[in-house]
Amino acid sequence: MLRPWLLALSVGLSLPLPAAEHVFDFAQVKPGEAPAGFRSTVTGEGGPGDWRIIREELTSELAPRGSRPSVTTQRAVLAQLSQDKTDEHFPLLVYDGETFGDFSFTTRFKTVAGETEQMAGVAFRIQNETNYYVARASSLGNTFRFYKIVDGVRLPPIGVEVDVPRGRWHELTVECKGNQIRCLLNGKQLFPDLTDNSFTEGRIGFWTKSDSVTHFADARIAYTPREILARQLVRELMKEYPRLLGLQVFAPAGEGKRIELIASNNPSELGRVAGRVEQDVIAREMPYYGKEKGRVSVVLPLRDRNGNAVAAVRVVMRSVLGQTEQHAYARAKPMVAHMETRVRSAEDLIQ
Repeated sequence: MLRPWLLALSVGLSLPLPAAEHVFDFAQVKPGEAPAGFRSTVTGEGGPGDWRIIREELTSELAPRGSRPSVTTQRAVLAQLSQDKTDEHFPLLVYDGETFGDFSFTTRFKTVAGETEQMAGVAFRIQNETNYYVARASSLGNTFRFYKIVDGVRLPPIGVEVDVPRGRWHELTVECKGNQIRCLLNGKQLFPDLTDNSFTEGRIGFWTKSDSVTHFADARIAYTPREILARQLVRELMKEYPRLLGLQVFAPAGEGKRIELIASNNPSELGRVAGRVEQDVIAREMPYYGKEKGRVSVVLPLRDRNGNAVAAVRVVMRSVLGQTEQHAYARAKPMVAHMETRVRSAEDLIQ
């Protein structure tokens, strides 16, 4: 029976073709080390898990695709090795490199040991250590279940009983589109699609419980990249003002919060460090005007709700007959004013 907080037997979850894919290549990590870009933490009691890369001999069930079944090879796998028997102890290894909304994530797992528990799971749409979804399989309990964790409390599960033999590789897949969620074990959907509105996006991570020693491999995610607000605004304004030659937003975003290009009508320019003009416009909150053959550039400060300059917007326009500096400012200001209605703080631009 579906609980009131999780209402739906959706007709079907149809993910669009992915726009991007990320493969978690554990082979690039030295054995004994944790993979870069991940953060080890814990839900509940006890300390974080002991996550590290190990190498193990793999039989044909996990051999590289296309290899001969008789070949035995070694592969780097991610292992959770802590054996803390605390009951309410859920080690998490969270990928901090990206926040995902719509996605399809697949990993293989093998439960290796554990007296109290033998579990493997994928936590997704993680807000923090106490708010996320998780799909997990248990070899001791022989179950496949979905949970929602809210403020550290696991709400009643949805799932089925199913054989999950220890010491064998299995495949776990989670698909999300909007508020629809689908969970699969070994390619089979064992309970209907779910609908929940609590978490529309978040980080992804590996999950275990108690003293479960678990291995993970072949993890990959296909996803629709998020579009930060600054890029949404540039896209919208370029559509509203089709005669614009260029529109760029510079803001603190890089290493050490250096000022760089975070949005542009030309995506190939993204990440470029700001020039002196853009830096001065933010620091001194003074506009800039430049003129070239057939075009003019105006750089204006973009202010947050407190009136502080948090970005510099460069507007490139065709020069018109009798073009003056004041006329150029007058043409550009409505565009920046439109942006300011959507920006409360500097963080808004990059979220």
